[in-house]
Amino acid sequence: MNFPWIMNRTQIGTAWFGTHIVLIRCNYITNQVVAVTKSDHAPSEPTANSCAETLSRYLSIGYTLIGAYPLDNEQIQYVLQYR
Repeated sequence: MNFPWIMNRTQIGTAWFGTHIVLIRCNYITNQVVAVTKSDHAPSEPTANSCAETLSRYLSIGYTLIGAYPLDNEQIQYVLQYR
């Protein structure tokens, strides 16, 4: 018997395949990580105290830097994408 609706990728409980996003907010004066926010189920690495080390870890597992945006006089937010 054929049940084509079982393979529907929009169905609740199916695995997510696609793009993941990680936001890393840093104080660029002190090189300290302020916050890391990620999409559900995104591959992640432990956050280091150093912003440079945290960025390096995410880039080494396959993330791509798609933007860096100043938030105020001390903070910058990096947007990384994983496909």
